[in-house]
Amino acid sequence: MSGPHPLRTLESIVLIGIGGFAGSNLRYLVARMIPGPAGTLVVNVVGSFALGFVLYEAVYAGVLAERTRAVVATGFLSSLTTYSTFALQTTLLAEPVWMIANVLVTYTLGFAGVLAGRSLARRVDGGAGE
Repeated sequence: MSGPHPLRTLESIVLIGIGGFAGSNLRYLVARMIPGPAGTLVVNVVGSFALGFVLYEAVYAGVLAERTRAVVATGFLSSLTTYSTFALQTTLLAEPVWMIANVLVTYTLGFAGVLAGRSLARRVDGGAGE
């Protein structure tokens, strides 16, 4: 039976937890500074941009180590961004037009953030992976 050594698995869990702790605390600070849907939009767009950059670097450029990806993508960015808060805040908006606008703006800017992060990673890598 071969598989990951238990200490390696424990190390990954701890590293993801550290990243998650940092990401969730940053989200909390942003929510205190920018309350409501605007703060959630900020963390989701910034997180989408960062995820686009990190995953492009990891998949195409091969620059980031597996542990770094785990800490940053799975831990930090997954805790920074929040779909559940976005969904709740959207349903609490007073008018249906604001609900629709929030969904459209969030998804549009989130997708644009991923593309912008990927574009920046390509520039940093000099076009690697194209």
